[in-house]
Amino acid sequence: MVRVPAAVLNRMPNRVAALFRRPPAPRPRPLPELELAARPRPWPGALGLTLVVLVGAWLGLLVVGNVRTPVGPMNTTMALRPSLTGGTKINVSPLGALTLDSHVAPVRLDVNVDQLDPLRSQELVDHPERISGLQDEVVHDVEHGTFDLAVRSCVAVVTGAGVLGFAVYRRPRRALTAAGLALALLAASGASAYATWNPKSVLEPRFSGLLSSAPSVIGNARSIVTDFNVYQEELARLVTNVTKLYDVTSTLPAYQPDPSTIRVLHVSDIHLNPASWKIIASLVKQYKVNVIVDSGDTMDHGTAAENGFLGPIAGLGVPYVWVRGNHDSKVTQRHLEHMKNVHVLDDGHAQTVGGLRFAGIGDPQFTPDRAVVPGGDAAERLAGDRLDSALRSQRAAGTPVDVAIAHEPVAARETDGEVPLVLCGHLHHEGDEKLPYGTRLRMEGSTGGSGLRAVEGKYPAPIEASVLYFDRDSHRLQAWDAIRLGGLGLTTAEVSRHLADDNRPGAAPVSTAPAPTGKAPAPGRP
Repeated sequence: MVRVPAAVLNRMPNRVAALFRRPPAPRPRPLPELELAARPRPWPGALGLTLVVLVGAWLGLLVVGNVRTPVGPMNTTMALRPSLTGGTKINVSPLGALTLDSHVAPVRLDVNVDQLDPLRSQELVDHPERISGLQDEVVHDVEHGTFDLAVRSCVAVVTGAGVLGFAVYRRPRRALTAAGLALALLAASGASAYATWNPKSVLEPRFSGLLSSAPSVIGNARSIVTDFNVYQEELARLVTNVTKLYDVTSTLPAYQPDPSTIRVLHVSDIHLNPASWKIIASLVKQYKVNVIVDSGDTMDHGTAAENGFLGPIAGLGVPYVWVRGNHDSKVTQRHLEHMKNVHVLDDGHAQTVGGLRFAGIGDPQFTPDRAVVPGGDAAERLAGDRLDSALRSQRAAGTPVDVAIAHEPVAARETDGEVPLVLCGHLHHEGDEKLPYGTRLRMEGSTGGSGLRAVEGKYPAPIEASVLYFDRDSHRLQAWDAIRLGGLGLTTAEVSRHLADDNRPGAAPVSTAPAPTGKAPAPGRP
């Protein structure tokens, strides 16, 4: 193509000049932009909505989700509260709380006893015959209150989640979604509670917090350190007095001891804790205990210098049945044998004390003596076999034993099938077990709060004991109260009622005929 100067082109006509002009270079087509933006992630929005639903529902329940309703002679307030384990909590201020394992759901039923209605209470006093119908009245009141609470709770969670949803998103559709999800969550929780409802939970309540008033009884200006004896006395008295009050006023269909009942106080592993004697003495007085059973480790090193610690036993006023633990020496045993109200059991020997026949064996090991190599579980099983043989001989002679006692659980398990109940300790925690051949094993915690070991862990070890109720005619265990006190420096307590399997409502009657002398072989056991 001929290049023409620009000055010449400007003088040419436009049509002619166009023939000599260079066509413009084509513009490059833009490359398509890469879509680098990530896809939107839905989980932050879902997480935020879930948080709004939960917080809004909780706030709704907290603000308006409670119902005031009468239950028998009491005025109560019922409410639903979020919970990981569910259950029912009955608050009786200032005494404490009654906890029931009534259901498993993410909501807990709280019942606050506000006050006793003076008119309804006086009617019960003036007309005692109405007490027989009080249980039905209470059931009707609870059902009516629960229905009102369910309706009010639905309104509360819908309102709370809806209002919070609108405040956060400013969009009515989002607010309605939050309200609907809150209602669905409450309905699912109700369905879970209904499916797991356990009406028998009222038979085994846990009573806690009853010592919260202990400082006001002692006096806030006083020091628990300087007046520790007063603290011990009030601690023991409050535990048993409130339990007695609960027994008298409760309308629950729980086991109630009567004059034909033999009451046995089971203690263990005192480990030289002098506070234990105050608590034991109070339990003996308040529960009208007939016999005390100590399953060993009363001492810590078993030296003769420790024998003075045993002096308060003589002033307890009831028989004291004792077996040797692995911290008790033969020196300790001989000292106790010379005390008038003490019955030392060893080598399977049996004695009838307080209307029951006991047999026991001392622990074959004495672990404070470092010069002796411990025999371990083999020694315990051998001792258990000796006790088992003695129990079999007693039955063959027509004098069957009602309660066997050993310190170590390994030895106690060897008596399975030869005695209805065996008591033990050693592990410093309470336990209950039905052995394969029908014997019930009751393991007591440390009535001394583990002694000097109380502060070895993160929290002080608790003080534990049990009151066992036996039928005077059949000599069978009917029920027991497990008592658990807060350890050193704590003022908490829990008293829980337990029923023996054969004493539960609807259980088959227990035969009092003597069982055969031989054990039926279990799988894997000759």
